[in-house]
Amino acid sequence: MSENQNDAPDAESTLEPDAEPATPLTMPADGVPPVIDTPEALAEAAARFAQGTGPVAADAERASGFRYGQATYLVQFKREGAGLILIDAGVLTDLSTFGEALGDAEWIFHAASQDLPGMHDLGMYPSSIFDTELAARLLGWPKVGLAAVVERELGLALAKEHSAQDWSTRPLPHSWLVYAALDVEILIELRNGIHQHLVDAGKLEWAEQEFEAVRLAPPAAPRVDPWRRTSGSHQIRDPRGLAIVKSLWEARDREAQRRDTSPGRVLRDAAITAAGQAKPTSFDELVAIREWQSKGTRRRAREWYAAVEEAMALPEKKLPPRRGPSGDGPPQPRMWKDKRPDAAIRLTHAREAIQTLVDEHSIPAENLLQPDAMRRTCWEFRPSANVDTEAWIREFQASRGARQWQIDLTAPVLAAAFESAAAESEAVAALETDA
Repeated sequence: MSENQNDAPDAESTLEPDAEPATPLTMPADGVPPVIDTPEALAEAAARFAQGTGPVAADAERASGFRYGQATYLVQFKREGAGLILIDAGVLTDLSTFGEALGDAEWIFHAASQDLPGMHDLGMYPSSIFDTELAARLLGWPKVGLAAVVERELGLALAKEHSAQDWSTRPLPHSWLVYAALDVEILIELRNGIHQHLVDAGKLEWAEQEFEAVRLAPPAAPRVDPWRRTSGSHQIRDPRGLAIVKSLWEARDREAQRRDTSPGRVLRDAAITAAGQAKPTSFDELVAIREWQSKGTRRRAREWYAAVEEAMALPEKKLPPRRGPSGDGPPQPRMWKDKRPDAAIRLTHAREAIQTLVDEHSIPAENLLQPDAMRRTCWEFRPSANVDTEAWIREFQASRGARQWQIDLTAPVLAAAFESAAAESEAVAALETDA
């Protein structure tokens, strides 16, 4: 599970101060198996896993930061009665027969939303999943990275020093394969322990609804104006400077895709935004910019300057606007007091109500109700004598993809908060009338 922010080593142990030190987990119990990279070996593994029992531990490794895109280069599985396997997904790019061999077995992931897209690209679609990271969030655990969760639940220290490697490397170093194997070595045991915690906390049904929502989530929609995510571009207000950023970003993206290399390794964001701020009118002005004076950047500066020239030659009417598309959501909350004071008051009351639920159930606010969903609910609601507030909230939240457990918990308290907000709005209006 490379490139996962939750894989970062934890700053401190998650065990109690007087607990026994965590036991280092350095090698799978049965050692590291050879990597499967032939159709024959894959067929044998599929037959073996089909005869296994219980859930299947699963993980995937990518090469983000090294390669273009999010392709999966190694997948790992473990199942009782079948053992542990490593599959070279850079060579075997169609694993549909392996996925089919698992039938309706539950797949165990840590942060499934990161690994499922890659599994789908390889032709594998689990019929049910268990996500140990998401479960830990629902349990209110303060640290939910795999290393922290394993240490807390199993008392084992799981090294994460290879979490950000270039998994497209061939042959893969043995130490990397050990790391990859250990990611699934204890997932089944971890799942069983966390499952019991969910049962004890009365949160199993919540978790099952969350797992299913992750499993069925559609692919992410393409970003609108992805070039606007260039680091530092938000500081550029001039449309001509933004045009340079856009032109350089697009040229870099084409080159990165051609070379199958991470865009940041082709041209740094800092160089792009520096050019946008300077708006060079000549090649000499471009290479005089500090961020363009490194050997690698300067070597290809002539090619990049063509993109700058293209942007500088654009007519005014074709320059990008200062701000990107605003989407269909409400304005920033800081603007509500002037635009919709009643909605601003609702939002204040709603936040307080949700925080009460967060404290009561020991669950992160974003897992209970996404901040965007709360803002939209407060903004879109129009009070009326003919509107059943709680029923409206339930219907609106369902239309936004909220799970039933979230709706059942939040709708009643939000309805009460909206009633309190309405009373406050009326009091404020009365004071303004008297004044």
